[in-house]
Amino acid sequence: MKINIRKYILSFSVAVLMPFVSAVAEERILLLNEGLWQTDNGRLTYFEDGRIVSNQWFRDVNGMKLGDTPNDIIQVNDDLVAIALNWSNIVQFIDRDGKAVAATEDVPNNRRLATDGEYLYVTSYGHECGTVSGTKTFTKGFVAKIDLKSFKTVDAVEVGYEPEGIALYKGHLFVANTGGYAFQENHEYEKTVTVLDASTLARVRDIDTNQINLYGKLSQSGQYLIVGSQGDDYEIQPTTVILDCEAALSGKSDEECFEVLEYAATNTCTATDGRFYAVGSRFSFITGDYTFNYLSIDPGEVIATDGKRGVYEEMPGTVISDLKTMTMPYGIYVNPYTGYIYATDAGSFATAGTLWQWTPEGKFVDKYRVYINPAHFLALKPGSGNINPIGAEKKDDHIYDLHGNRVKVPESGELYIRGGKKFILTNRE
Repeated sequence: MKINIRKYILSFSVAVLMPFVSAVAEERILLLNEGLWQTDNGRLTYFEDGRIVSNQWFRDVNGMKLGDTPNDIIQVNDDLVAIALNWSNIVQFIDRDGKAVAATEDVPNNRRLATDGEYLYVTSYGHECGTVSGTKTFTKGFVAKIDLKSFKTVDAVEVGYEPEGIALYKGHLFVANTGGYAFQENHEYEKTVTVLDASTLARVRDIDTNQINLYGKLSQSGQYLIVGSQGDDYEIQPTTVILDCEAALSGKSDEECFEVLEYAATNTCTATDGRFYAVGSRFSFITGDYTFNYLSIDPGEVIATDGKRGVYEEMPGTVISDLKTMTMPYGIYVNPYTGYIYATDAGSFATAGTLWQWTPEGKFVDKYRVYINPAHFLALKPGSGNINPIGAEKKDDHIYDLHGNRVKVPESGELYIRGGKKFILTNRE
């Protein structure tokens, strides 16, 4: 009997490759779209391996809106994600499949998040916080502490006016105070980073950076934090503060705890090599113009050389040149598990923005339409759960060649695999 060897080999290849095709996703990104303030249209995008699964993932899963002006998203543990919804005055908790599991309304005007896995720490511009022991009232802003077992606010402490970024290092919280309402309230801009004992919320010290309006999320690389000073949009220009947490905890003077760089750091992230990537925008109400800078920063080198070295106008591949083509860069992020690089373009701030993706080497992959003001990222660990938009079994519609490689532009007449089955592509596919 004559055997069709080619057919036998192809069939065997398909059988062997089946587990690869159905393997768990590597790139899984949650992207918070802020929407428009006071319009209750914040959304959560779920991106997976080269496709937008949903631009309203929270609503798909839960049948309700996410909320108004989401400001931050972090992973608490393998099973829990926390989202700060600023204008809804809610901290929302979801599981790894996107299902809402709890929420607290104890922390109004919430901004940024940090966690030690046992508690969630939340900054707030507000002046009242509901706790298990009663309502606490503050003159300035505060940090709240939420128990992740009960989802109840167990404590809160006053820090500076309008606190923003928060980070945890060796059992201590570092809180950047902005004083961002100085233009409309009877107080000055803040210049301090408040250090708290996370276990007791006792104030350890305030570090005076002499830089006003310490605004935005804090990116962290080991003992170092990058803090953006946004200035006042008039005479005082934005700068970047590199803060050494170890120096702060060892009792060094304020001036020995940080270096100031004459660049803006509006949107930042931590790269896999420990550097910070920073996209800085400077806006002037005097001229009405924006100016930008695009940097990678080695924080250890900056501190060791008193700011003389460690700042580079470079990122991998074409990342910077691609960023310069954006209308309004609004976020930058490196997946800590895979090294893939992401950024967002908010465009006009009023219509759908875009998500851009690069390989770890900086080769542009693609861009994807998302929602209004896409800003805040969270990478999910590969293989940490079966995440999908509606809780059903996820279908893999990607096309693969016979070696298991995903094919972006398949050719007519060639043999491919999709959904675990082989097929020959025709002009009608």
